[in-house]
Amino acid sequence: MTSSQQAVRTNAARLVAVELDEDSIVRSTPDIEHERAVAIYDLIDENEFAPEGVGEGPFRLRLSLVEKRLVFAISQENGEPVVTHVLSLTPLRKVVKDYFMICESYFEAIKSATPSQIEAIDMGRRGVHNEGSQILMERLEGKVRVDMQTARRLFTLVCALHWKG
Repeated sequence: MTSSQQAVRTNAARLVAVELDEDSIVRSTPDIEHERAVAIYDLIDENEFAPEGVGEGPFRLRLSLVEKRLVFAISQENGEPVVTHVLSLTPLRKVVKDYFMICESYFEAIKSATPSQIEAIDMGRRGVHNEGSQILMERLEGKVRVDMQTARRLFTLVCALHWKG
């Protein structure tokens, strides 16, 4: 990593707050709630998030679903609106459905399956999660630059929003 890339990552190209629109989510199982909280905490702790062509951050992000579309409302740290991106959920729909199915299998498996069975399901879960994260990165291309770890955490939050739908 060059020193200019490192400076961008540590200074401006990051999120300092993430909010999920309360009207877009419903409370779920403790496992899903925990995963959501951990994703937000980890996302704020370490991320690369740089909206294209809007100047320096750091930024705040409000995620919501509006008419079956994913809304990224981005603002400056002080709350001043910067840009809003509205993305179709269609490219993510199948992978989100697959991710929920495999998560249900995983949460059931940890109750009674062998460690090797749990590990196999978890590997599949991570693979589907990576696929969704990659699709999200592609959907954000030209709008917001994110690294894979940031995309993974954002995908978890997209799933939390999509759960209501």
